[in-house]
Amino acid sequence: MAVSNEMASDEPSTATVDGVVTAVRDGIMQGRYAPGQRLPEADLVSLYQASRGAVRTALAQLESEGIVLRERNRGARVRPISLDEAVEITEARAVVEGLCAAKAAQRITAEEKKSLRALGDELRVAVDEGDVMAYTRVNQEVHRAVRDISRHETAGVMLDRLRTQSVRYHYTVALLPGRPAVGMREHVEVIESVCSGDADRAEQTMRAHLLSVVDALQQLDANLHQW
Repeated sequence: MAVSNEMASDEPSTATVDGVVTAVRDGIMQGRYAPGQRLPEADLVSLYQASRGAVRTALAQLESEGIVLRERNRGARVRPISLDEAVEITEARAVVEGLCAAKAAQRITAEEKKSLRALGDELRVAVDEGDVMAYTRVNQEVHRAVRDISRHETAGVMLDRLRTQSVRYHYTVALLPGRPAVGMREHVEVIESVCSGDADRAEQTMRAHLLSVVDALQQLDANLHQW
């Protein structure tokens, strides 16, 4: 039985669904979508020039990843997470990103070393200039670069979900006094360990960095309870 053109236009293509999923994830990572913010289907259809079917499928995928909540008769919204959950997510990231760092150390090319070290230089400039927004952006770029260099697709999929969920708290951590300077040193250590080609060193350095973020999150929690 043939499918009508009208029905076919509402059928999501894989590329379109993936594009909407990526766009919403990026919107959360970059602060365009806040925790609890509604994501009306009609708005997403218009904004991303996607079919309604593609948007619905994308929202269902994001819900399965724990990034979006969908409620009957109320639509979708960005799922807020607790500080305790952010700690757990960062602990999980320490394991997965440690694996990525190890693989990256084994697979990195000369050109990738150059690009990765350039990100370290950008971090230094951001910290020297007290630019927290730039620091946060380059921080994310370092983690993404290590993931991409690792060429570990399964870990990459897992990290897309984990990092999107906890990004708001990591920006808040960057506002703690002295944290950008500490984070910059830790990221430079990660970069140099990956560039060294020593997989064990790279894995341990990445894990140590993210466990340091866990400590900072717990400090943030302690500060909140003082109020």
